[in-house]
Amino acid sequence: MCSCQQHSTTASAITPAPGGAISFRVEDMTCGHCAGTIKQAIEGKVSGASVTADPGSKLVSVQGSTDVAAIRSAITTAGYTPSAELVG
Repeated sequence: MCSCQQHSTTASAITPAPGGAISFRVEDMTCGHCAGTIKQAIEGKVSGASVTADPGSKLVSVQGSTDVAAIRSAITTAGYTPSAELVG
């Protein structure tokens, strides 16, 4: 988890995954640094993945891969907790 500064833990509603992406809710993604770490972890582990990580909505969306286990593992290995997934 990010230790760069004190963060808010305000959560927002889950929204549908855009354009067929696999999306995960990551409550402990609290800032741009966290988002960058998660994005880098997924893109480094999951070939062909294009990642959008939004700390405001707490959603990580991945296009170009359907390997849910590998995506979840990359997020966890980076030190974050994916709590739900939406496959759209």
